[in-house]
Amino acid sequence: MKWPNLKHLHYLVALHQEQHFHRAAQHCHVSQSTLSTAIQNLEEQFGAQLLEREHKTFVFTPFGLELVERAKTLLTDVHELVDFAQSAGNWQAGNLKLGVIPTIAPFIFESLIERVNKHLPNINLQLQEDTTANLLAQLNEGALDLLIMALPMETPGCKQLVLGHDPFHLIAHQALLESLPKPLDVAELPKESVFLLQQEHCMTGHAVSACGLKHKEQVSSLTASSLYTLVQLAKSKLGFTFMPELAIQNNILNGSPLVSLPAEDMAYREIGMVWRKGTTRVTLFRHLAGLVAPLIPIATLTP
Repeated sequence: MKWPNLKHLHYLVALHQEQHFHRAAQHCHVSQSTLSTAIQNLEEQFGAQLLEREHKTFVFTPFGLELVERAKTLLTDVHELVDFAQSAGNWQAGNLKLGVIPTIAPFIFESLIERVNKHLPNINLQLQEDTTANLLAQLNEGALDLLIMALPMETPGCKQLVLGHDPFHLIAHQALLESLPKPLDVAELPKESVFLLQQEHCMTGHAVSACGLKHKEQVSSLTASSLYTLVQLAKSKLGFTFMPELAIQNNILNGSPLVSLPAEDMAYREIGMVWRKGTTRVTLFRHLAGLVAPLIPIATLTP
């Protein structure tokens, strides 16, 4: 059998991702007819139907879905092969596509860039900030090489390396804290008084589980899209929030009337790196881990 065209497999994966011929064609920077012909060529080559078509709609056949998953793996390996060839096998050179979640990215990007430029000058660092779910999807599809994210988190097909601990702090307006009994018990906070991030941010789940926030009625229905918005909500004197020490160390509370108290039982989230199993770039990732770990409030990575 003739080998399949890698571009055609790329078009197939894009079609599965977009679930729309026109959007997939735009994503691949080709015409819709070119993409459609490529899919038909794959069907003829494999002698099997990839799509069930009806008028302007379609669904992937079981064989088509299996081929998409295998194509993703193949295309990821090809990307790594190209990167390897471009760096002439030198792990300290080449492109590195790094994804970081929004509750970490703003507080490490500047220092991370400086450290990479100093210690890995031949690495072309390409940074992306996005939610955990989106980053994991891009990692598995080969669009990203490495992630820095909060743990624990299920990451099937990937390796994890914990860099350190990031303790949580209870944040509130000073005037609000003065009116509460001492010692402060999180379980006794008023209903609808705790502001958290929107559910797509993994820090919400980590804060709830780590800080003993067991009663849902304590959580406000008003959610935030960023840590900076949580600061503004806390300044309103209407309630409390939880903030990672990484953000506090990087001056997110500076100039505000907010007070920071350690969360109960020294609650924390882990911060770590995640990469695909089978990658050829583990040496680079572990070296980079040594550069990132000192940026974490409590580094636990051992050389």
